[in-house]
Amino acid sequence: MYKDKVDMSRIPQHVAIIMDGNGRWAKERGMERSMGHQAGAETVHSIMAEAVRLGIKYLTLYTFSTENWNRPEAEVSALMALLLKHLEEELFMKQNVRFRIIGQMERLPENVRKACESLMEKTKNNDASCMVLALSYSSKWELTDAVKKIAGKVQDGLIDVDKIDENTIDEHLATSFMPDPELLIRTGGEVRLSNYLLWQCAYSELYFTDEYWPDFNEESLCKAIVDYQGRQRRFGKTGEQVENNK
Repeated sequence: MYKDKVDMSRIPQHVAIIMDGNGRWAKERGMERSMGHQAGAETVHSIMAEAVRLGIKYLTLYTFSTENWNRPEAEVSALMALLLKHLEEELFMKQNVRFRIIGQMERLPENVRKACESLMEKTKNNDASCMVLALSYSSKWELTDAVKKIAGKVQDGLIDVDKIDENTIDEHLATSFMPDPELLIRTGGEVRLSNYLLWQCAYSELYFTDEYWPDFNEESLCKAIVDYQGRQRRFGKTGEQVENNK
């Protein structure tokens, strides 16, 4: 059992997940793709609860990318309806979890946007953990948006162009309220980042699993964390330097 192997003193503060494989999970079972998304939504509940138990402070889930708007209209509508159904205030309040969104909220259907805004407001004081949905999100959108904001401030004389550094960019990203992920998990067997938190994951540990998202459970999360805890995070230094600084 990987739950018994987790070092509770070395839990990553921020775990990001690319929840992939819902459609393929359903197809292999002779179901409609929407049934895979439904099963995947249930997995979100169990993984959020486990994140709270482990003490993970930020759990960021890639829910819907800007590119996903190009999917068949029926599937997009079904995904939005499913999202609306699972924005359960009681679940977040019971777990003392804050809810936040990163992405182009203005592109969401009005009822979904209002439900998200309401849940963010109602959970703003919860502090056990924070579940962040990357919704209508992509890194290229986020970085472009940050550049526009910084350029505007330079134009208005609020920022000296010669003083722009990494911190300036961090402060203008949608994720400015949280630390970068120490661990990024992707389910479903694909090995790529798919335009997700590209700036923030510069030094994240990457973990890929063949498990489809609906099959990913608490034990799966603990297995990923145990794998993470077995790695040496060097940030450009040598292994000897890291060991000597302990």
